[in-house]
Amino acid sequence: MLARPWPEWDARGLGKVGYVIDLKLLRDDPDLVRASQRARGADPGLVDEVLDADARRRAALTEFERLRAKQKVHGKHVAQAQGEEKQHLLVQAKALAERVKALQADADAAERSAAELSRRIDNLVEPGAPTGGEDDYVVLEHVGQPPEPDFPVRDHLELGEGLGAIDTERGAKVSGARFYFLTGVGARLELALLSAAMDLAVRHGFTPTITPTLVKPEVMAGTGFLGAHADEIYHLGTDDLYLVGTSEVALAGYHSGEILDLTAGPRRYAGWSACYRREAGSYGKDTRGIIRVHQFHKVEAFSWTTVEDAAAEHQRILGFEKEMLALVDLPYRVIDVAAGDLGSSAARKYDCEAWLPSQQRYMEVTSTSSCTTYQARRLGVRERRPDGTLRTAATLNGTLATTRWIVAILENHQQADGSVVVPAGLRPYLGGLEVMEPAARP
Repeated sequence: MLARPWPEWDARGLGKVGYVIDLKLLRDDPDLVRASQRARGADPGLVDEVLDADARRRAALTEFERLRAKQKVHGKHVAQAQGEEKQHLLVQAKALAERVKALQADADAAERSAAELSRRIDNLVEPGAPTGGEDDYVVLEHVGQPPEPDFPVRDHLELGEGLGAIDTERGAKVSGARFYFLTGVGARLELALLSAAMDLAVRHGFTPTITPTLVKPEVMAGTGFLGAHADEIYHLGTDDLYLVGTSEVALAGYHSGEILDLTAGPRRYAGWSACYRREAGSYGKDTRGIIRVHQFHKVEAFSWTTVEDAAAEHQRILGFEKEMLALVDLPYRVIDVAAGDLGSSAARKYDCEAWLPSQQRYMEVTSTSSCTTYQARRLGVRERRPDGTLRTAATLNGTLATTRWIVAILENHQQADGSVVVPAGLRPYLGGLEVMEPAARP
């Protein structure tokens, strides 16, 4: 039987009680949280607003408890009084009751204010993460050698159209810009890629999962996706449901309100789902082909673990991503993402970027984030420790394969005649196919 979600949620997906940032940390070391906010380019003043609301809440509760105690004593006097004295004490009791009720309302209002303000504070940046914004990442390593073909390089769309694998023209006809059909060997290639990723995940102890692609507001809010980038998400107003941009959202909500036993190690899930993104604010960016689209498929690794093991699990997931990239023989680099480009929920993020021959640049194909206790605190997920005590769990996520990988596979394995060599690691998933040959477009 599942536990009741904790904390409770209001209609907007905001907790009625409970803070999404560790309130003890906020009180004990506010400068640490302010520094994290500044590193992200976010507002450090939110820390003081939360602390002010929390101080008002505590002051109101202290006065509430004092007057409640006084109210109990006063009630005894009323019970013992007679005549005119009793009437006088009843008037005082009424005034006291109204004051107690007002203090309770003040405390509740201050708590709601503090909780809602705390939702605007991003996760605490992990020590060692680079400072700065989108362009201030640090390159950690290069793996593989970018190809140097002695023939004119085709981009993935030209290759895909030649193979009868990608059809953006009919995708736009049916659904609009940034939609597409994968056809023939293109559809088979995506299924092969995702199946290989799921097999790799299973070998490493992940539970394979097909996840819902529509989630409730409290789940979307709990994962931190309804903040600054909420305009990226499709919302179905009639049903008040959100289309996910990653199965991370559904997998984070899977254990919401539960208490986990992590004594045997992390709980690992691999989610296969369709993903949807509005790509708001990306006008004119990668509009050709299938690099930046509204719908795609992905296999996502997701781990629940202890705070102590979170950093090690982060490295493990990065290792799984690198193993998958080796399987499809792609040259890539690993970057340590700067604090200002982490997103609200991540404390540390590593991206793997594959080489894109047609544009002579690297393109993100995987991302793995340590979200520490940020998501679990919002979703009320705790772990039971060996001594029986409870505390907030930690979450991590990482891409194991997605539709965008087709771009890099086609371009890095292309041949002069427009054919594409199938990476050896994917051939078992394609019936032993070694080369994708140009085909007539339907």
